[in-house]
Amino acid sequence: MFSAASLLTTLLLALFVAGSPVEVRNSPITLPIARRLNTSGGTVNLLQHDKARVANIKDRSASTLDRRAGSIPVTNDVFSYGAQVGVGSPATTYNLIVDTGSSNTWLGASAAYVSTSTSVNTGQPVEVSYGSGYFVGTEYTDTVTLGSGLIIPKQSIGVASTSEGFAGFDGILGIGPLNLTEGTLTNEETATIPTVTQNLHSQGTISRIVIGVSFEPTTSQTVTNGELTFGGTDATKYTGSLAYTPLTTISPASTYWGINESITYGSTTILSATAGIVDTGTTLIYIATNAFDKYKSATGATLDTDTGLLSITLTKYDALKNLDFNIGKTAYSLTPNGQIWPRSLNTYIGGDSSSIYLVVSDIGAPSGQGFDFVNGLTFLERFYSVFDTTNSRVGFATTKYTTATTN
Repeated sequence: MFSAASLLTTLLLALFVAGSPVEVRNSPITLPIARRLNTSGGTVNLLQHDKARVANIKDRSASTLDRRAGSIPVTNDVFSYGAQVGVGSPATTYNLIVDTGSSNTWLGASAAYVSTSTSVNTGQPVEVSYGSGYFVGTEYTDTVTLGSGLIIPKQSIGVASTSEGFAGFDGILGIGPLNLTEGTLTNEETATIPTVTQNLHSQGTISRIVIGVSFEPTTSQTVTNGELTFGGTDATKYTGSLAYTPLTTISPASTYWGINESITYGSTTILSATAGIVDTGTTLIYIATNAFDKYKSATGATLDTDTGLLSITLTKYDALKNLDFNIGKTAYSLTPNGQIWPRSLNTYIGGDSSSIYLVVSDIGAPSGQGFDFVNGLTFLERFYSVFDTTNSRVGFATTKYTTATTN
């Protein structure tokens, strides 16, 4: 039984760029988080990074064993939201990527793990492949601190001995479904690892396994412009009402935060109702090849060889129509401005400063695969989202940035 105080406790994390749940308007615990455009290696190949991740997500859901690391090509994370997370006692602070597409929390990619009196080496080898990177290491349990006052004792973490693809970050704070940890302990192929969110719930800190996510569009490499709320939602971050849709039962999307949706461009349906996922770790929006071809034709876009993205002229941009994501009984409209990459960031992805690039890309397979779209960050920056494990559903709402014209 939860105490009255624990039922009202919700963790609110501020992000940098990077029946119903409890409605939280004033969170007592805030954790700064940084959204970063990683240009440490020079011009970034955004599409290469995204497609490697998307392909890995789709393929690894077929078998838990595929979640292990291997000899794979990797690319550094491009756009990521990183949380400053304390580990140990006294705590050492690590910069961890916030990821709804994975569930293991680990560190050691950049800053080395500092063992303290609360560190316990379980002796279990652990490894995860992300497509855009991987880590191999050892499981520990340790005290994890989020913000100035929230302490999670005996949280499972991975300590990397080897990792690739995470330049500028120390690891990952995984907030995906619990089942994604299955098979990551290499000696216990059917075991799962309690996630940060699961432990917050089991230890009585939050009353529901719910995560509210607020992102905002930005034209800067790094900026404070969003938040995560654990245990509920923040009604000050969205307009109108939240609408929920059940998690899909269609595989392989059902392994993740998977939902069913259709997509309409203007009045034309380009993707009939099908299954896909919502993912904070993917930057762009990916749709099935047949839908992508229809979108390309309807917008008059051409494929840009430098970035791999669709490019349109200013005249074509002025003629763009809304791209509607029909989820449940609600249509979430991505406006023309919401469909383009921030022009001030064009050169960072190898583009021309005066060009206009679209954020919709080809997933690389026709529809009907059970994994026909990925609603990435460029979608989530326009809508508030809720990942509700307790009620097996995902929710969305409009925000004051849904119709922003900042791009």
